[in-house]
Amino acid sequence: MSYDLFNLEGKVAAVTGCTRGIGRSVAIALAEAGADLALLQRNPDKTDLKEEIERLGRKCEIIPCDLNKQEEVEHAIPDVVERFSQIDILVNAAGIQRRSPAVDFPQSDWDDVLNINLKTTWILCQQAGRYMVPQKSGKIINFASLLSYQGGINVPAYAASKGGVSQLTKALSNEWAQHHINVNTIVPGYIATEMNTALINDDNRNQQILDRIPAGDWGKPDDFKGTAVFLASEASNYVHGHQLAVDGGWLGR
Repeated sequence: MSYDLFNLEGKVAAVTGCTRGIGRSVAIALAEAGADLALLQRNPDKTDLKEEIERLGRKCEIIPCDLNKQEEVEHAIPDVVERFSQIDILVNAAGIQRRSPAVDFPQSDWDDVLNINLKTTWILCQQAGRYMVPQKSGKIINFASLLSYQGGINVPAYAASKGGVSQLTKALSNEWAQHHINVNTIVPGYIATEMNTALINDDNRNQQILDRIPAGDWGKPDDFKGTAVFLASEASNYVHGHQLAVDGGWLGR
């Protein structure tokens, strides 16, 4: 087998949620595989990731984009194309969480979660598709969740948003596979990131989770590097509408 299947040299990847956690690891992995990076981030003054990617010898640009502001989201992909003259890979890794019993769940929290996790993903996919369909190529990687399959507790908005991401991915895949555009999702299990700090620090809940994971430990952001490169590269050319779990065996149990 040729490792050229995983070579991303000459490709341009746009990534959200890249300043920390899984998104950061994915951005670095794509750069390590040869891609140039457009970092869609709210704070353009946070340049540490840009500098790290440039040290790998890749071009990297920060595209200012507050995912709470629809106008900025709508302009993000055109800005990427203006700076790089192309877009080949889109990774929607940004996501937020709010926890509350359903009867008390604030409408504002519902709106925030659905807006960031689902609507923004839709807009960026649509914008990327407008370039990828005419060029007859592209890779879109969305981030779903175990709660795309399960309902969870005290997280109605998150479960709804991630269920929506999975179905959106399938819908776009059905339309765009004929144009040689691969639209797939990565499904993280329980990963040691800032979003899960409260669970990790709750000794009882943490132990319940560990007991349920066949691998016996929380995942790490770097566990997504290989998965992301696979779905962004020619190695996945016949993979469409798939949900690839990186979960330590959680869903298989």
